[in-house]
Amino acid sequence: MNVLVWLIPIFPALAVLLNGLLGRTKIRDKAHIFGVGAIGCSLICALIVILRVILNPSEPIKAKLYPWIFAGSLKVDMGFQVDALSAIMLFVVCGVGLLVHIYSIGYMHGDPSYYRFFTYLNLFMMSMLILVLADNYVLMFVGWEGVGLCSYLLIGFWYDRQSASDAGKKAFLVNRIGDAGFILAISLIFWTTGSFDYAEVTEKVVHGHAMTTGIATAVTLLLFVGATGKSAQVPLYVWLPDAMEGPTPVSALIHAATMVTAGVYMVVRSQALFLMAPMTMHVVAGVGAFTAIFAASIGLVQNDIKRVLAYSTVSQLGFMFLGCGVGAFSSGLFHVMTHAFFKGLLFLGAGSVIHAMHDEQDMRRMGGLRRHIRGTYETMLLATIAIAGIPPFAGFWSKDEIVGAAFKSGGIGRLWWIMGLCAAFMTSFYMFRLIFMTFHGDERFDTHHVHPHESPPSMLTPLKILAFLSVFAGIVVGLPPENGLFHAFLATAFPSVHGHHAAFHFFPDVPLMLLSTLIAVAGWFTAYHLYVQRPERPAELAEKYAFAQQVLLNKYYIDEFYQTFIVRPVMWATTALWTVDAKVVDGIVNAVATFTRLYASWSGLVDRWVVDGTVNGVAVLVQYGSRMFRLAQTGLVQNYLLVMAVGVFVFTTIYLIFT
Repeated sequence: MNVLVWLIPIFPALAVLLNGLLGRTKIRDKAHIFGVGAIGCSLICALIVILRVILNPSEPIKAKLYPWIFAGSLKVDMGFQVDALSAIMLFVVCGVGLLVHIYSIGYMHGDPSYYRFFTYLNLFMMSMLILVLADNYVLMFVGWEGVGLCSYLLIGFWYDRQSASDAGKKAFLVNRIGDAGFILAISLIFWTTGSFDYAEVTEKVVHGHAMTTGIATAVTLLLFVGATGKSAQVPLYVWLPDAMEGPTPVSALIHAATMVTAGVYMVVRSQALFLMAPMTMHVVAGVGAFTAIFAASIGLVQNDIKRVLAYSTVSQLGFMFLGCGVGAFSSGLFHVMTHAFFKGLLFLGAGSVIHAMHDEQDMRRMGGLRRHIRGTYETMLLATIAIAGIPPFAGFWSKDEIVGAAFKSGGIGRLWWIMGLCAAFMTSFYMFRLIFMTFHGDERFDTHHVHPHESPPSMLTPLKILAFLSVFAGIVVGLPPENGLFHAFLATAFPSVHGHHAAFHFFPDVPLMLLSTLIAVAGWFTAYHLYVQRPERPAELAEKYAFAQQVLLNKYYIDEFYQTFIVRPVMWATTALWTVDAKVVDGIVNAVATFTRLYASWSGLVDRWVVDGTVNGVAVLVQYGSRMFRLAQTGLVQNYLLVMAVGVFVFTTIYLIFT
């Protein structure tokens, strides 16, 4: 089992090497063989490992390869673990990942960078699997950063488009803010517990009382900062809508089903810490509820089919955090799984629509497509019913558990419940609006130049599989609500943590379920009334409420606010700092350098003409003097006697004159 666990991320890593090294020359149009094959092998290994955990959930698989980092008391192993939580995420990541890879064969066919796409996609899968399988926070952070890198690469995959390049940079920078919080959090965890290992940290926090409430609050708030970046919550959600500039399979896999749920996974994994910090739980629930209703309201008026789904993703992630914030961690993760199925299907379906419409994404230029792409329409309709929260589809069970848990938490939880219901109504409305604008009514495209056609089997087959899961996944593992197979299985991963767990009761659960269903159906019929029965009515309402329409179309001007009050001041500050660096710091350095050069030149002149001149002058004087005195050395006695006589005469004369 340990070998199988390690093989799960190794297969995509090998595909990265093969496609990266050979893709440009040897296997340019066959890159999917390694790309899809690797994920298929990973899924087989994952299913075997998951079956072993299901059969014996009380004993998670621990696969430690070697000591990775060790310095003093700091010890981090390169180790993986598979318990109920990571098993669920493994199934979602590998299962949806394989379907997206298969779908990409048809969608990306003919792209000049076909091999590069599969290289990046496999690199993402490797990183996401490391994140999910890691048994400690440091290794989780490695995977965390890996998926962030791949998100940047895949958002800007078509880097020749300025919009894609800018979107990639925006995602990268916004996520760095969240990642800074995550780094500080895991540093605090080690400082207080002396370990990064999940099991050791949980044991020391729950039974060893290693953290006070204040420290736990600081740690969890910092962890949540990381989660808001990766999982696109207010205020760090702004990168996700722009991420739709990447290829549609990327949106389905990374920005709907897997990477953006990493923040939720991290919160659920750290639930022992969050349960010690009641204030943080309120923050998580509040941010989740606000994000759910805030993003849903923006989705009401969007016309780009992928942007509707992008804001829907942000909103649904808000539901997941709302569940975690009120203590319903298992319900939040349940929604992670069901959302991966129906939102992955919706994005892949949108890709099929875009493929049929020759890259058109504006729903105002669609209409009547159900007659041309029947398979895409039927599968997307099933996913829409699921995300709207209509029973017995999967989205109903997970979403209803979350809003029900908010209601039963009491106090401010009732406010979160009301906000959740409002977001649920909006979700149902804008998703059926998408269906009706895209597939119903008159054809609003140029029939002379656009000829919609159904996608190939490689694209339709994943849609059908995800549609099946969107319909039946909730019934199979979610019944009875809050006590189904999913919740019982997940509870084995946290035997020492006593979080929120409420048994299902007829009252208030059944009335709450009925109310939630009625709200979802109301959203459906409102969209039907406005976009099928009276298609002229939306334009009238938009004209009547022009201000509200513009505010929602411009996304509450949040991007403009950030641009004005954050981006530009930061750019001005950095420009000012650059000016100080260039003019003052560099000026001082350059002035010192100039003075040094001048001083060195002057010193060189002094050394050359004064010091060396003096030494050389003495040498010349001695040289020429020695030559003159050498002439006096003749070796003739009479010459010496003559000089002596002259000398005596001179000295005698001087003596006589001056005495």
